[in-house]
Amino acid sequence: MKRIYLFCSAGMSTSMLASSMQKAADQHKLPLEVQAFPDGKIGQIMEELHPDVILLGPQVKFRYKEINQRFGDQVPVAVIDAGDYGMMNGEKVLKFAIKLLKAKETEG
Repeated sequence: MKRIYLFCSAGMSTSMLASSMQKAADQHKLPLEVQAFPDGKIGQIMEELHPDVILLGPQVKFRYKEINQRFGDQVPVAVIDAGDYGMMNGEKVLKFAIKLLKAKETEG
């Protein structure tokens, strides 16, 4: 099972988006786990749960460079599109995450 983890500052709206993404994954019978966490726990989550993709909420996009430098060699790191985030478009964000996964798999 692949793990797609979302990170943001507080976690409320990102949890709603993660839930929407999980629902879409389940409907398509995809072996994915989608969860949301506060961005302050990225190091701990990487160490303990080993996500396959890190998606950052638009409100923490300023941390992209730092997080990508730290973990980008291990997993894809990207910022969620603000429009998709605002619309809580779980299906579209899920497709984005899957593209990141596939790109990483063909790369290495």
